[in-house]
Amino acid sequence: MVIREIFSIFVAIKMQLIMIHRILQKELESAYGRRKVITILGPRQVGKSTLLSELATAGTRVRILNCDNEDDRRLLIDKTSTELKNLVEPHDFFLIDEAQRVKNIGLTLKMIGDLHLDTHVIVTGSSSFDLADEINEPATGRLIEYNLFPFSLPELAATTSQVEEGRMLETRMIYGLYPEVVTQPEYAKDTLMNLVNNYLYRDALAFQGLRKPDALIKLVRALALQIGSEVSYNELALTVGIDKVTIENYINLLEKCFIIFRLNSFSRNVRNEIRKGKKIYFVDNGVRNAVLSHFAPLELRNDVGMLWENLMVSERVKRNAYHRSYAQLYFWRTHDQKEIDLIEDKDGRLTAFEFKWNERQKARIPASFMQNYPNSEFIVINKDNFWPFLS
Repeated sequence: MVIREIFSIFVAIKMQLIMIHRILQKELESAYGRRKVITILGPRQVGKSTLLSELATAGTRVRILNCDNEDDRRLLIDKTSTELKNLVEPHDFFLIDEAQRVKNIGLTLKMIGDLHLDTHVIVTGSSSFDLADEINEPATGRLIEYNLFPFSLPELAATTSQVEEGRMLETRMIYGLYPEVVTQPEYAKDTLMNLVNNYLYRDALAFQGLRKPDALIKLVRALALQIGSEVSYNELALTVGIDKVTIENYINLLEKCFIIFRLNSFSRNVRNEIRKGKKIYFVDNGVRNAVLSHFAPLELRNDVGMLWENLMVSERVKRNAYHRSYAQLYFWRTHDQKEIDLIEDKDGRLTAFEFKWNERQKARIPASFMQNYPNSEFIVINKDNFWPFLS
């Protein structure tokens, strides 16, 4: 364990000295010519502001507004189209950080989008940006929206190597991939506990004056114990002590806050398939473990399979988002308990994935699945062969 900790510190120092390039940056740069407002949404502390600063280096005339600053916010509130044009047009890049702080920001962005300026307008916001429908309703058609997540394993491997990141898998499974956790591993526990307690719930608790914060926190803990399992809203309601409708509303809220995400069950109306089930994963393993205050090493845990599955599914979500893949992700299960961890449907072609941490664990595709979907591909993902799955 001492050797592993020394190696972890070595890798972290190397990453602090080298800028970790975000895969999303290339995709953003390719969108410049579309003359639309580019929005980058994501949870707090994942590097949105850092990415903005990196993008800004491409221009000589750059204006950055930090909307945590009241003076900067005032520049965007209650402005006419002419005022906004005069504010934005003189610059190569006009960057708005933490835009959810601006009242009626959706209307402001609509007005900027309607100007069709040559200026590259890039906006970042936490999930509350989306929660209040501040952008999506007023500015439909004027925006290109992207999501930024915690670091991905390929991003880290591009800085170090696949070999080094392979050695770091246990650390990633336990502490996750938030930038500060990766670059300062000696403070990982404190960083994650602070993140969970002071940031991740903030948007959800503030949204429409949420009245039962204890129930929300209890729900998140219950979900953390059910990674990879089909969840029942009725059972969660009994566990948390609130009604089923509120459970569903809270889960929608947590998903918009980039704390969790859902997979629906895959079915093409074949007999015996579960059609309305849901599995829930955490966007980041470290957040999941912080919710449970459980950072024990893998050899002392009974949830290693859950952590491996959560890491791989969340990494696939990042991979698809950054490469603008519109493949749909599902799980598959039958009423007689045959199951597949992940089904990816890309243009009608199905790929089935099973996740096994131990490379010696075998998995066979259920005969009923192959019978009904004979052209599908089946792949077992373990710690020795996962890199192609993420590329």
